[in-house]
Amino acid sequence: MLDVPTPTALPGPAADDLAAVAARCADRAEAERRLPGEVVDALRAARFAEHFVPFTYGGRQGTFAELGSAVARVGEACTATAWCASLVAHLARMAGLLPAAGQTEVWADGPGVFVVGSLSPTGVAEPVPGGWRVSGTWPYISGADFSDWALLCARVPGGGPPQARVFAVPRAAYEIRDTWFNVGMAGTGSNTVTLPETVVPEHRSFDRQHLFTGTAVASEAACHVVPLPAVNGLSFVTPVLGAARGAQRTWTAYVGEKIRGAAARPGAPALDRGPYDLVLARVAGEIDAAELLIRRAAEAADQGAGITGLEVSRNLRDCTLAMQGLVEAVNRLFRAAGTSGHATGSPLQRAWRDANSAASHIALQFEPAATAYADQVFKI
Repeated sequence: MLDVPTPTALPGPAADDLAAVAARCADRAEAERRLPGEVVDALRAARFAEHFVPFTYGGRQGTFAELGSAVARVGEACTATAWCASLVAHLARMAGLLPAAGQTEVWADGPGVFVVGSLSPTGVAEPVPGGWRVSGTWPYISGADFSDWALLCARVPGGGPPQARVFAVPRAAYEIRDTWFNVGMAGTGSNTVTLPETVVPEHRSFDRQHLFTGTAVASEAACHVVPLPAVNGLSFVTPVLGAARGAQRTWTAYVGEKIRGAAARPGAPALDRGPYDLVLARVAGEIDAAELLIRRAAEAADQGAGITGLEVSRNLRDCTLAMQGLVEAVNRLFRAAGTSGHATGSPLQRAWRDANSAASHIALQFEPAATAYADQVFKI
Protein backbone atom coordinates (compact mmCIF):
# COMPACT_ATOMS: atom_id res chain seq x y z
CA MET A 1 0.00 0.00 0.00
CA LEU A 2 1.06 3.58 -0.54
CA ASP A 3 1.89 5.58 2.58
CA VAL A 4 -0.40 8.49 1.73
CA PRO A 5 -1.56 10.79 4.57
CA THR A 6 -5.28 11.16 5.14
CA PRO A 7 -7.23 13.58 7.32
CA THR A 8 -6.65 12.82 11.01
CA ALA A 9 -9.66 14.44 12.69
CA LEU A 10 -12.19 12.19 14.39
CA PRO A 11 -15.41 13.96 13.30
CA GLY A 12 -17.64 15.33 16.04
CA PRO A 13 -20.84 14.18 14.27
CA ALA A 14 -19.56 10.58 14.37
CA ALA A 15 -19.19 10.78 18.15
CA ASP A 16 -22.62 12.39 18.43
CA ASP A 17 -24.21 9.63 16.35
CA LEU A 18 -22.61 6.96 18.52
CA ALA A 19 -23.68 8.81 21.67
CA ALA A 20 -27.30 8.86 20.50
CA VAL A 21 -27.36 5.10 19.96
CA ALA A 22 -25.47 4.47 23.20
CA ALA A 23 -27.92 6.56 25.22
CA ARG A 24 -30.85 4.68 23.76
CA CYS A 25 -29.27 1.32 24.57
CA ALA A 26 -27.62 2.11 27.92
CA ASP A 27 -30.14 0.16 30.01
CA ARG A 28 -29.85 -2.82 27.68
CA ALA A 29 -26.06 -2.72 27.74
CA GLU A 30 -26.09 -2.83 31.51
CA ALA A 31 -28.64 -5.66 31.64
CA GLU A 32 -26.77 -7.74 29.05
CA ARG A 33 -23.34 -6.87 30.55
CA ARG A 34 -21.91 -6.01 27.13
CA LEU A 35 -22.55 -3.57 24.32
CA PRO A 36 -25.60 -4.56 22.24
CA GLY A 37 -25.02 -5.26 18.57
CA GLU A 38 -26.68 -1.97 17.62
CA VAL A 39 -24.08 -0.07 19.67
CA VAL A 40 -21.19 -2.15 18.30
CA ASP A 41 -22.35 -1.34 14.76
CA ALA A 42 -22.50 2.36 15.62
CA LEU A 43 -19.05 2.18 17.21
CA ARG A 44 -17.66 0.65 14.04
CA ALA A 45 -19.40 3.27 11.89
CA ALA A 46 -17.93 6.05 14.05
CA ARG A 47 -14.43 4.74 13.17
CA PHE A 48 -12.90 5.01 16.63
CA ALA A 49 -10.93 1.83 15.95
CA GLU A 50 -9.23 3.54 12.98
CA HIS A 51 -8.03 6.60 14.89
CA PHE A 52 -4.43 5.50 15.58
CA VAL A 53 -4.06 3.03 12.70
CA PRO A 54 -1.15 4.00 10.39
CA PHE A 55 -1.89 5.87 7.18
CA THR A 56 -0.45 2.89 5.30
CA TYR A 57 -3.43 0.76 6.25
CA GLY A 58 -6.10 3.41 5.76
CA GLY A 59 -6.15 4.73 9.31
CA ARG A 60 -6.04 8.29 10.63
CA GLN A 61 -2.81 8.20 12.63
CA GLY A 62 -4.61 10.78 14.74
CA THR A 63 -4.02 12.73 17.92
CA PHE A 64 -4.82 12.11 21.57
CA ALA A 65 -6.53 15.48 21.86
CA GLU A 66 -9.00 14.61 19.09
CA LEU A 67 -9.71 11.18 20.51
CA GLY A 68 -10.21 12.41 24.06
CA SER A 69 -12.74 15.02 22.97
CA ALA A 70 -14.74 12.44 21.01
CA VAL A 71 -14.63 9.83 23.80
CA ALA A 72 -15.86 12.36 26.35
CA ARG A 73 -18.82 13.21 24.10
CA VAL A 74 -19.83 9.56 24.04
CA GLY A 75 -19.27 9.26 27.80
CA GLU A 76 -21.98 11.83 28.44
CA ALA A 77 -24.44 9.28 27.06
CA CYS A 78 -22.93 5.98 28.23
CA THR A 79 -19.67 5.51 30.12
CA ALA A 80 -19.36 1.86 29.09
CA THR A 81 -19.62 2.67 25.38
CA ALA A 82 -17.08 5.48 25.74
CA TRP A 83 -14.74 3.14 27.61
CA CYS A 84 -14.89 0.59 24.79
CA ALA A 85 -14.48 3.31 22.14
CA SER A 86 -11.39 4.59 23.92
CA LEU A 87 -9.83 1.15 24.34
CA VAL A 88 -10.34 -0.06 20.77
CA ALA A 89 -8.52 3.10 19.68
CA HIS A 90 -5.70 2.76 22.21
CA LEU A 91 -5.21 -0.98 21.61
CA ALA A 92 -4.95 -0.35 17.86
CA ARG A 93 -2.30 2.25 18.71
CA MET A 94 -0.36 -0.46 20.52
CA ALA A 95 -0.70 -2.74 17.50
CA GLY A 96 1.18 0.01 15.66
CA LEU A 97 4.31 -1.20 17.50
CA LEU A 98 4.22 -4.53 15.67
CA PRO A 99 6.69 -5.18 12.87
CA ALA A 100 5.35 -4.24 9.44
CA ALA A 101 4.44 -7.83 8.54
CA GLY A 102 2.39 -8.13 11.71
CA GLN A 103 0.57 -4.88 11.04
CA THR A 104 -0.24 -6.09 7.54
CA GLU A 105 -1.92 -9.18 8.99
CA VAL A 106 -3.88 -7.29 11.67
CA TRP A 107 -5.25 -4.74 9.21
CA ALA A 108 -5.56 -7.03 6.18
CA ASP A 109 -9.33 -6.51 6.17
CA GLY A 110 -9.11 -2.75 6.66
CA PRO A 111 -8.40 -0.30 9.48
CA GLY A 112 -11.71 -0.79 11.25
CA VAL A 113 -10.99 -4.12 12.94
CA PHE A 114 -11.50 -4.15 16.70
CA VAL A 115 -8.36 -4.84 18.69
CA VAL A 116 -8.71 -5.54 22.42
CA GLY A 117 -6.22 -6.85 24.93
CA SER A 118 -4.36 -6.93 28.21
CA LEU A 119 -0.83 -5.88 29.15
CA SER A 120 -0.82 -8.04 32.29
CA PRO A 121 1.75 -10.82 31.71
CA THR A 122 -0.52 -13.61 32.91
CA GLY A 123 0.28 -15.87 29.95
CA VAL A 124 3.39 -17.92 29.23
CA ALA A 125 5.40 -18.11 26.02
CA GLU A 126 8.29 -20.25 24.92
CA PRO A 127 10.37 -19.80 21.77
CA VAL A 128 9.81 -22.16 18.85
CA PRO A 129 11.23 -21.99 15.31
CA GLY A 130 9.85 -18.83 13.68
CA GLY A 131 7.96 -17.57 16.69
CA TRP A 132 6.50 -18.42 20.08
CA ARG A 133 4.18 -20.99 21.63
CA VAL A 134 1.79 -18.94 23.77
CA SER A 135 -0.99 -19.87 26.19
CA GLY A 136 -2.75 -18.34 29.15
CA THR A 137 -5.78 -16.64 30.63
CA TRP A 138 -6.39 -12.88 30.75
CA PRO A 139 -9.30 -11.47 32.79
CA TYR A 140 -11.02 -8.11 32.42
CA ILE A 141 -10.64 -7.58 28.66
CA SER A 142 -13.21 -4.92 27.76
CA GLY A 143 -15.09 -5.47 24.51
CA ALA A 144 -13.78 -9.01 24.10
CA ASP A 145 -17.08 -10.28 22.69
CA PHE A 146 -16.95 -8.07 19.59
CA SER A 147 -13.18 -8.24 19.06
CA ASP A 148 -11.38 -9.23 15.86
CA TRP A 149 -7.88 -9.40 17.35
CA ALA A 150 -6.39 -9.42 20.84
CA LEU A 151 -3.03 -8.19 22.11
CA LEU A 152 -2.08 -10.60 24.89
CA CYS A 153 0.95 -10.32 27.16
CA ALA A 154 2.96 -13.32 28.29
CA ARG A 155 6.12 -13.99 30.27
CA VAL A 156 9.09 -15.27 28.29
CA PRO A 157 12.07 -17.26 29.61
CA GLY A 158 15.37 -15.55 30.30
CA GLY A 159 17.79 -14.58 33.02
CA GLY A 160 17.61 -11.40 35.07
CA PRO A 161 14.40 -9.42 35.62
CA PRO A 162 11.15 -10.99 34.32
CA GLN A 163 10.66 -10.40 30.60
CA ALA A 164 7.36 -10.16 28.74
CA ARG A 165 6.19 -9.89 25.17
CA VAL A 166 2.93 -8.78 23.57
CA PHE A 167 1.35 -11.10 21.01
CA ALA A 168 -1.28 -10.29 18.38
CA VAL A 169 -3.77 -13.15 18.13
CA PRO A 170 -6.77 -13.42 15.75
CA ARG A 171 -10.27 -14.02 17.12
CA ALA A 172 -10.41 -17.62 15.89
CA ALA A 173 -7.53 -18.58 18.19
CA TYR A 174 -8.92 -17.55 21.58
CA GLU A 175 -11.95 -18.33 23.69
CA ILE A 176 -14.07 -15.91 25.75
CA ARG A 177 -15.50 -16.82 29.14
CA ASP A 178 -18.49 -14.89 30.50
CA THR A 179 -17.08 -13.66 33.82
CA TRP A 180 -18.01 -9.95 33.99
CA PHE A 181 -20.55 -9.35 36.80
CA ASN A 182 -19.56 -5.97 38.21
CA VAL A 183 -21.64 -3.27 39.86
CA GLY A 184 -20.01 -0.52 37.77
CA MET A 185 -19.06 -0.33 34.09
CA ALA A 186 -21.37 -3.31 33.61
CA GLY A 187 -21.86 -2.70 29.89
CA THR A 188 -18.17 -3.00 29.00
CA GLY A 189 -18.33 -6.79 28.76
CA SER A 190 -14.89 -7.06 30.34
CA ASN A 191 -14.78 -10.83 30.14
CA THR A 192 -11.95 -13.35 30.34
CA VAL A 193 -9.92 -14.42 27.31
CA THR A 194 -8.29 -17.85 27.26
CA LEU A 195 -5.72 -18.89 24.68
CA PRO A 196 -4.93 -22.60 24.29
CA GLU A 197 -1.38 -23.37 23.21
CA THR A 198 -0.97 -21.43 19.97
CA VAL A 199 2.08 -20.73 17.84
CA VAL A 200 2.37 -17.01 17.13
CA PRO A 201 4.88 -15.95 14.46
CA GLU A 202 7.67 -13.60 15.50
CA HIS A 203 6.33 -10.77 13.34
CA ARG A 204 3.12 -10.72 15.41
CA SER A 205 4.88 -9.89 18.65
CA PHE A 206 7.01 -7.23 20.29
CA ASP A 207 8.83 -6.65 23.57
CA ARG A 208 6.40 -5.20 26.11
CA GLN A 209 9.09 -2.77 27.23
CA HIS A 210 8.84 -1.10 23.81
CA LEU A 211 5.46 0.29 24.89
CA PHE A 212 7.06 2.04 27.84
CA THR A 213 9.96 3.43 25.84
CA GLY A 214 7.93 4.31 22.74
CA THR A 215 9.97 2.04 20.47
CA ALA A 216 8.03 1.37 17.27
CA VAL A 217 10.11 -0.62 14.80
CA ALA A 218 7.88 0.10 11.80
CA SER A 219 6.48 3.57 12.50
CA GLU A 220 7.71 7.07 13.23
CA ALA A 221 4.25 8.50 13.87
CA ALA A 222 3.95 10.59 17.03
CA CYS A 223 1.04 8.50 18.29
CA HIS A 224 3.10 5.29 18.11
CA VAL A 225 6.41 6.49 19.58
CA VAL A 226 5.05 8.28 22.66
CA PRO A 227 5.83 6.31 25.87
CA LEU A 228 2.86 4.47 27.34
CA PRO A 229 2.96 6.19 30.78
CA ALA A 230 2.28 9.49 29.00
CA VAL A 231 -1.00 8.27 27.51
CA ASN A 232 -2.26 5.29 29.48
CA GLY A 233 -4.23 7.43 31.92
CA LEU A 234 -5.93 9.26 29.07
CA SER A 235 -7.52 6.06 27.82
CA PHE A 236 -9.35 5.58 31.12
CA VAL A 237 -10.08 9.09 32.38
CA THR A 238 -11.71 10.55 29.24
CA PRO A 239 -14.81 8.30 29.46
CA VAL A 240 -15.27 9.45 33.07
CA LEU A 241 -14.98 13.09 32.03
CA GLY A 242 -18.00 12.42 29.83
CA ALA A 243 -19.80 10.59 32.63
CA ALA A 244 -19.31 13.55 34.97
CA ARG A 245 -20.64 15.98 32.36
CA GLY A 246 -23.67 13.78 31.80
CA ALA A 247 -24.28 13.51 35.54
CA GLN A 248 -24.07 17.27 35.91
CA ARG A 249 -26.56 17.76 33.09
CA THR A 250 -28.99 15.24 34.61
CA TRP A 251 -28.72 16.76 38.08
CA THR A 252 -29.06 20.33 36.84
CA ALA A 253 -32.20 19.53 34.87
CA TYR A 254 -33.76 17.78 37.85
CA VAL A 255 -32.89 20.48 40.39
CA GLY A 256 -33.77 23.29 37.98
CA GLU A 257 -37.24 21.84 37.51
CA LYS A 258 -37.58 21.51 41.28
CA ILE A 259 -36.63 25.15 41.83
CA ARG A 260 -38.91 26.45 39.09
CA GLY A 261 -41.78 24.29 40.31
CA ALA A 262 -41.51 25.65 43.85
CA ALA A 263 -41.43 29.24 42.55
CA ALA A 264 -44.54 28.65 40.45
CA ARG A 265 -46.72 27.49 43.39
CA PRO A 266 -48.46 30.50 45.01
CA GLY A 267 -48.14 30.47 48.76
CA ALA A 268 -45.72 27.55 48.81
CA PRO A 269 -42.74 27.80 51.17
CA ALA A 270 -39.70 29.31 49.51
CA LEU A 271 -37.12 26.75 48.44
CA ASP A 272 -33.67 27.33 49.92
CA ARG A 273 -31.49 27.46 46.82
CA GLY A 274 -28.25 28.00 48.71
CA PRO A 275 -27.13 24.35 48.99
CA TYR A 276 -27.95 23.70 45.32
CA ASP A 277 -26.04 26.77 44.18
CA LEU A 278 -22.97 25.63 46.10
CA VAL A 279 -23.10 22.12 44.67
CA LEU A 280 -23.56 23.32 41.11
CA ALA A 281 -20.73 25.86 41.25
CA ARG A 282 -18.29 23.48 42.91
CA VAL A 283 -19.07 20.54 40.64
CA ALA A 284 -18.87 22.65 37.48
CA GLY A 285 -15.49 23.95 38.61
CA GLU A 286 -14.20 20.48 39.46
CA ILE A 287 -15.20 19.14 36.06
CA ASP A 288 -13.70 22.15 34.26
CA ALA A 289 -10.43 21.74 36.21
CA ALA A 290 -10.25 18.06 35.33
CA GLU A 291 -10.91 18.84 31.67
CA LEU A 292 -8.06 21.37 31.61
CA LEU A 293 -5.64 18.84 33.11
CA ILE A 294 -6.74 16.19 30.61
CA ARG A 295 -6.44 18.58 27.67
CA ARG A 296 -2.91 19.59 28.65
CA ALA A 297 -1.94 15.93 29.04
CA ALA A 298 -3.29 15.11 25.58
CA GLU A 299 -1.47 18.03 23.98
CA ALA A 300 1.78 16.96 25.66
CA ALA A 301 1.28 13.38 24.45
CA ASP A 302 0.79 14.61 20.89
CA GLN A 303 4.46 15.64 20.87
CA GLY A 304 5.28 11.97 20.42
CA ALA A 305 8.96 11.23 20.94
CA GLY A 306 9.56 14.89 21.78
CA ILE A 307 7.82 14.60 25.14
CA THR A 308 10.17 14.97 28.11
CA GLY A 309 10.48 12.63 31.07
CA LEU A 310 9.01 15.27 33.33
CA GLU A 311 6.01 15.71 31.01
CA VAL A 312 5.47 11.95 30.92
CA SER A 313 5.30 11.77 34.71
CA ARG A 314 3.22 14.95 34.87
CA ASN A 315 0.70 13.42 32.46
CA LEU A 316 0.32 10.40 34.69
CA ARG A 317 -0.01 12.62 37.76
CA ASP A 318 -2.58 14.86 36.09
CA CYS A 319 -4.73 11.99 34.85
CA THR A 320 -4.92 10.52 38.35
CA LEU A 321 -5.77 13.93 39.81
CA ALA A 322 -8.38 14.52 37.13
CA MET A 323 -9.96 11.16 37.89
CA GLN A 324 -10.09 11.96 41.61
CA GLY A 325 -11.73 15.32 40.88
CA LEU A 326 -14.29 13.81 38.52
CA VAL A 327 -15.26 11.08 40.96
CA GLU A 328 -15.65 13.62 43.76
CA ALA A 329 -17.83 15.76 41.48
CA VAL A 330 -20.09 12.82 40.63
CA ASN A 331 -20.26 11.78 44.27
CA ARG A 332 -21.20 15.33 45.26
CA LEU A 333 -24.03 15.34 42.72
CA PHE A 334 -25.24 11.96 43.89
CA ARG A 335 -25.30 13.04 47.52
CA ALA A 336 -27.25 16.20 46.63
CA ALA A 337 -29.73 14.51 44.30
CA GLY A 338 -32.12 13.23 46.91
CA THR A 339 -34.15 10.04 46.71
CA SER A 340 -35.30 10.54 43.12
CA GLY A 341 -31.73 10.71 41.87
CA HIS A 342 -30.98 7.36 43.50
CA ALA A 343 -33.74 5.49 41.69
CA THR A 344 -32.51 2.55 39.64
CA GLY A 345 -33.92 4.15 36.50
CA SER A 346 -31.93 7.36 36.95
CA PRO A 347 -28.87 7.92 34.73
CA LEU A 348 -27.26 9.65 37.71
CA GLN A 349 -26.88 6.47 39.74
CA ARG A 350 -25.32 4.70 36.77
CA ALA A 351 -22.79 7.50 36.32
CA TRP A 352 -22.04 7.29 40.05
CA ARG A 353 -21.38 3.54 39.89
CA ASP A 354 -19.42 3.78 36.66
CA ALA A 355 -17.17 6.63 37.79
CA ASN A 356 -16.28 4.96 41.08
CA SER A 357 -15.65 1.64 39.37
CA ALA A 358 -13.44 3.20 36.68
CA ALA A 359 -11.41 5.04 39.31
CA SER A 360 -10.26 1.72 40.76
CA HIS A 361 -8.22 0.93 37.63
CA ILE A 362 -4.58 0.25 38.44
CA ALA A 363 -3.42 2.77 35.83
CA LEU A 364 -4.99 5.66 37.77
CA GLN A 365 -3.70 5.17 41.32
CA PHE A 366 -2.16 8.32 42.74
CA GLU A 367 0.68 6.93 44.88
CA PRO A 368 2.74 5.37 42.05
CA ALA A 369 2.01 8.43 39.90
CA ALA A 370 3.25 10.69 42.68
CA THR A 371 6.44 8.66 43.06
CA ALA A 372 7.15 8.74 39.33
CA TYR A 373 6.62 12.51 39.27
CA ALA A 374 8.80 13.09 42.35
CA ASP A 375 11.57 10.95 40.83
CA GLN A 376 11.67 13.30 37.85
CA VAL A 377 11.59 16.45 39.95
CA PHE A 378 14.21 15.25 42.44
CA LYS A 379 16.29 13.70 39.61
CA ILE A 380 16.38 10.33 41.35
